[in-house]
Amino acid sequence: MKQNNNYNKNLKTFARKLRTESTKAEIRLWCELLSKGKTGYTFLRQRPIGNYIADFMCKELKLIIEVDGYSHNFKTVEDVKRDNELYQLGFITLRFSDEEVIKDLPNVERIIVAYIENHHI
Repeated sequence: MKQNNNYNKNLKTFARKLRTESTKAEIRLWCELLSKGKTGYTFLRQRPIGNYIADFMCKELKLIIEVDGYSHNFKTVEDVKRDNELYQLGFITLRFSDEEVIKDLPNVERIIVAYIENHHI
């Protein structure tokens, strides 16, 4: 079995803790759209990748979905750095705000489905 060199086992305990402390928006996105292969692909929650923990990750699509809390009203320098480093590992990041997920999940779903349809393997 091929080892995933991007998985950071040192972040495993912290990722597990984050899974138990998910935001309402993360829980909604997971339950209504990303869990149990509802998109046709397997997503994992709070997955350590490189030096980061992705909110949601699909290994097959090389896709990371981030749900940004209220402190992320705009993309920060740290977000740009993180997205660039994850891109170097082969991942694309889609970002949504808590508000988008809570108030307009159908549009979030359209964006994710469109990405999958245009970038599937």
